[in-house]
Amino acid sequence: MNVSSIVVRTAPVHTERVIAEIDAIDFCEVHFYDAQGKIIVTIEGKSIYDQMENMKRIQNIPFVLNANLVYSYCEDELRDALGKINRSGS
Repeated sequence: MNVSSIVVRTAPVHTERVIAEIDAIDFCEVHFYDAQGKIIVTIEGKSIYDQMENMKRIQNIPFVLNANLVYSYCEDELRDALGKINRSGS
């Protein structure tokens, strides 16, 4: 499983509408928002490609000013990195 976190910015007057649009996208969840129009979202996916596609969908929602990646966790990359560490330590 892969998980990314993004910060979405919109004008405060459009925050509720943008949140509703994000909530309608599969594997996206709004965790927090403030009165200035900042929205914290997590995106889950089987691959980074799935996550990037959903991030592009969010970026294209009307009234979204920007959506920036803050954090990304890729289970496969972690497993590969740990495997390399274990092999080099032998």
